[in-house]
This record gives sequence, structure tokens and C-alpha cells, in this order.
Amino acid sequence: MPRKPKKVKPQGKIRIIPLGGLGEIGKNMTVIEYENDMIVVDCGLGFPDEDMPGIDLVIQDFSYLEANQDKLRGVFLTHGHEDHIGAVPYLLRSINTPIYGTPLTLGIIRNKLEEHVLPWKADLRTVNAGDTVEVGEMSVEFIHVNHSIADACALAVRTPLGILLHTGDFKLDTTPIDGEMMDLVRLGELGREGVLLLMCESTNAERPGHTQSERNVGESLEYIFNTHRSKRIIIATFSSNVHRVQQIIDTSARHGRRVAITGRSMLNIVCAATELGYMKVPTGVLVDINDIKRFKPGEITLITTGSQGEPMSALYRMAFSDHSQVTLGQNDLVVLSASAIPGNEKLVGRIINELSKNEVEVLHDAVVEVHVSGHACQEELKLMQALTKPKYFMPIHGESRHLSANRELAKRMGIHPNNIFLSEIGKVLEIDSAGARWAGTVPAGNILVDGYGVGDVGNIVLRDRRHLAQDGLIVVVATVDLDEGMILSGPDIVSRGFVYVRESEDLMEEARRVALDALMNALEYGNADRVFLKKCMKDSLTKYLYQKTKRKPMILPVIMNL
Repeated sequence: MPRKPKKVKPQGKIRIIPLGGLGEIGKNMTVIEYENDMIVVDCGLGFPDEDMPGIDLVIQDFSYLEANQDKLRGVFLTHGHEDHIGAVPYLLRSINTPIYGTPLTLGIIRNKLEEHVLPWKADLRTVNAGDTVEVGEMSVEFIHVNHSIADACALAVRTPLGILLHTGDFKLDTTPIDGEMMDLVRLGELGREGVLLLMCESTNAERPGHTQSERNVGESLEYIFNTHRSKRIIIATFSSNVHRVQQIIDTSARHGRRVAITGRSMLNIVCAATELGYMKVPTGVLVDINDIKRFKPGEITLITTGSQGEPMSALYRMAFSDHSQVTLGQNDLVVLSASAIPGNEKLVGRIINELSKNEVEVLHDAVVEVHVSGHACQEELKLMQALTKPKYFMPIHGESRHLSANRELAKRMGIHPNNIFLSEIGKVLEIDSAGARWAGTVPAGNILVDGYGVGDVGNIVLRDRRHLAQDGLIVVVATVDLDEGMILSGPDIVSRGFVYVRESEDLMEEARRVALDALMNALEYGNADRVFLKKCMKDSLTKYLYQKTKRKPMILPVIMNL
């Protein structure tokens, strides 16, 4: 009998490089390479920490993608949440690459792109769950999962070395609003075929049990509407949670209420979801926000943004009596149908306190079940591993504690510790026929967006902003004649955010004398220049003010030479 030819092992290498979403909440992005082909999974943004004053958004460092854009075959989006799609417009400013996503995901992106000026027309390519896209030597299959937004998918990336499965964000909802449960059958089929690497979300990896079904919120809404028939109901939720908004509209319609929507992102997503058929609004139920005064309180429901306490959101403006159409009072009930994202607890608390001061009743998740998570808890994460039976495992999407908890679950599921890779942004995991290993790093980090500026605010500017916020500013202005070594005017001192000048006249007058003495002493040196004069004044003032106040304001000397 002729011998069977031996299978030749592929000689290529897979490289997996997270550029965001590890050790942090948001900013999700993962690069997958096989030889000369590269794809990107998700392109989300993050929100600034408290130590980033004035920063609007945080995005990834795209320099690695820009250096390798000839290999980039496309960006593949798992779903339409901001932490997965929000940085797409910023990526498209420098790289023209196809963007693949399900209809609702791309519908949301189209609305976002209208706010940005790009050097080219965005190449948006619509796919559906079950579709497979061929990209060079790889292919990407979209697999339906449940999440807190419609049209969410996991991605199976097929390479010559094996299948990489990226779960995206998911949960197992056996009674989903849209009637489509997560495609467990397809995940099981991939597991039988053999999954080389499972990249699994970790957001709820610390929570035991199962995540509750979205329908539980519907039951709570029914109870709230029944027990508050005479009140106007204002419900704040994530704008992207189309199923939640649908339940609010349906419950309002059953109780004979009209619905008004406020908040730009809420309006954008409701419009996109309605146009694409993901939401169905009964005729006559929606009314314009400007017409709500025509109805009694018990005849109106408001759906609004601001569940995270964002200072510019519609709910925040209502709470602080700054909304042009809505004034809240005792006839209103505010429902916060969302849990606070880590870091936003104080902002949410501020809104609740302000509403309570104005005698507005507030319901939130601690009082009644008005929110369920969109992320898998421990039993669902274990089910994902059991179905897919991966050889290698990488926890993704979460802070370090979430990633570590997911690693412990993988160990309990029988994955060898040496096959579990706890990565960091910029760290390269390399897989070939010989195994998997770390293989260096690539440039990665945070790029800060401030207004129209992208990346022009760095660590030095942030440090100065923090300094100004903590200790204030003192400006010292003097006019000199360097050639003659004379002071022509000043020094004059202007203080901002340091002390109230009218109540600290003695301190400021003494500070002026200290600056004058420092300037006169400096001018006695031959060849003194403006840099030297500034340094002398700054050093003397810093020392004096710290002795008197134990504070170190930012001191900005200004020397004019005539």
C-alpha cells in the first residue's frame, strides 16, 4: 500500500496584539496578524480618569497600525457600543481601511461619522451573523451572541494554524427580547473542530452565577408604571441598549402614555434602530420633547441619556434645572436604568442627591431591579470555555482584577496554567506550530482627545493642568532694560486660584518685594538674560510662598526687554 503523505505543518506565525481594553475599562482593540495579513477587532474609546482634567476622550495609539497599514485588511466590529466603535472616526483620519460590522453597528457609526471630516469616504461593509469574510490567508466568521445591544457577534478568525475565537461582549440570555439566543450550536461545532485560542471577555468574571435576562427589567418596569400612574416617569439608560428602550416604549404604550426622547446620542440611536427595523414604535406614541407640556404628568414618559451622571447629559441638566424643555418636581419619578461604570459612582451620586434635594423620587438598581448586566458572569464564562475547548486562553476586556479572575476560571476548567496568557496592551503573543510564547512589544498607550485636538495634550500638559487645579497660578510681570541692567516697571503679580488677593494683600505685597529683590540681584550679574532673570524670580517666589503657605502654585514669570 502506498504511504499516506505526511501532513506538512504550516510555517507561518500568528501574532495577537491588544492595543486597548486590557487593564482598563473601554478602549477595546485587538490586532491579529498572520504573515502578511493583519486585521483589527474593535476600535473603541475610553473615558478620561479624574487625573485627566479637560480631556474629552481617550483613544489608542495607532502608530503600529499606521506603520503596517499595507498589511491591514480591515477592522471587524463585534457590536455598536462606544467602547468598541467610538475610535473608528479617529482611526479613519489616518488609515483608509474597510470597516466590517452588522447593520445596527454600522448604522450607529454612520451617524458618528457625520460629525467628523475625513480625507476619504469611509468604506463601511455590512455583514450579518453567520457570514464569513475572506481576508488574505485568514477568514472571519460572525457568530450571534446576546448582549445589551442588538446585533452583537463573536468572531471566529480562521488561520492556517487554527481557529482564534474572540467572544466580544456577551451573555447567555435564554429569553432575549429579540427572540434569538446566542448561537451555542455554532460555538460547540467550532469546539469540536478545535479552537486554538479563546480570547474571552472578563468584565463580570468576579461575579458568581448567571447574568439575569433583559426581560426581568420589563417586569420591573411594569411594576413601576402600575404604582406611579399619576407621575411623569423619566427613565435614563444607555442609549445603545435598544432592547431596553423598546421595553420602555412598549410598557408606556400599554399604559396609555406618550413617549418623548431627549439627548443627542439617544435620538441618534433610536432613529438608526427604527430605520433598520431593530425597534418598532406604535403609531402615535412618540411625541416631540417641545410638546410634553400639553399632557398631564401621568400621560408622559421621557427616555433620556445621563445614566452615568455625565455633566453635559440631558438628565444632568434636568437635575440642575438647566434643561430648556424639562423642569423636574414632585410630580416626577426618575428611574436610573443602568449601573454606574467604575469611576462614575460620584457623578451618579451627585445627580441622585440633587434630585432628592428637589423632592424628586429616584429609583435605581439598589432599590428595584431596573438594570441587568450585558456581560457574562462566571457560569456563562465557564460554559463558553466548555463549548469551545480552547488549547490556549487569553482573558480580555477588563481591569487587571477582572482578567485575573477569568484566568482562575480557566484553570478550574482544566486549561494548563502555561497555556493561559494574561497580556497587556502592546504585548505580543506569538503562536506557531511549535507553541505559543511572548514575543516583545509594540508601541501602545493612550492618546488624549481634547476638543478638536487629538494627541496634542501629553503628560507635560496634563501635569501642568493638575498643578493649576491643585495649587493655582501666579504670574509675575516685569519690564527691564537688559543693556543698562535697569528695571523699568514692575514686577507686578497676578494671582488666579491661589489666594483671594483682596484678603491677602500683605502676602502679595511681600511676594512682590521678594520678586523685586530677586530681579535686582539677578540684574547685577553681567550678561544676565531673560531666562536667567525668570529662573531667579521663580525660585525666590517658590521658596517664599511655600514658607508662608505650604503651597506651591505654578509661577509664570514674564520678562519684557525694552
